[in-house]
Amino acid sequence: MTAPFAILKVDSLAKIYRSGDEEVVVFDGLSFEVRRGELVALVGESGAGKSTLLHLLAALDTPTRGEVYFEGERVNAFRAEERADYRNSKVGYLWQMHYLLPEFSALENVMLPQLIGGRDFSIARARASELLGEVGLGKAFKRRVGELSGGEQQRVALARALANQPAVLLADEPTGNLDPRTAERIIEMLEGLHRAHGLTSVLATHNLELAQRANRILRLDQGKLSETIVPPVH
Repeated sequence: MTAPFAILKVDSLAKIYRSGDEEVVVFDGLSFEVRRGELVALVGESGAGKSTLLHLLAALDTPTRGEVYFEGERVNAFRAEERADYRNSKVGYLWQMHYLLPEFSALENVMLPQLIGGRDFSIARARASELLGEVGLGKAFKRRVGELSGGEQQRVALARALANQPAVLLADEPTGNLDPRTAERIIEMLEGLHRAHGLTSVLATHNLELAQRANRILRLDQGKLSETIVPPVH
């Protein structure tokens, strides 16, 4: 049996910032693969570079050195319009701060990335309604996001991340601003949607429960990466 295809590949990746005459090395020489269908947890102390790494995987930033590959293609070589299409249609991104439009309804927030991608209005509305139902907000889709609780807003953001049927879900501390009970519900939804939608997911998290549900744990520490295989639960 052949190994699952590596949908994401990172080769000798480095991100270095300059502060005056000083170089700040976030990480250097990172190399790893994420295979199709995997749920990977990215852990590490605050400031270790987890968000920076996710930004590079999503083409929200460019590396100082090294390459990110998506399905064998060099993301760094994408033209501006190709990068925008990659971010909008191939990758779903779930932020710690949801960045929803509070004056818009839950439905409108989930429709928006689809409309930007050129999807027909009626199809976008049906897709948004279906996703909001999956995250338990089927009866709240007309409410403005600003009227929803923090947990409900994060569920809207999760539905929005899946709106354009991405191949990859990247999540940056998705439970970081939530109380333990709400965080547990979001964890269960993330795991369930990962399976139901056939996603490949990379989740940066401090939440040990979420990390233990992953197939692998990648730990970023002082610019270096180590890996732990999580044994399956029988």
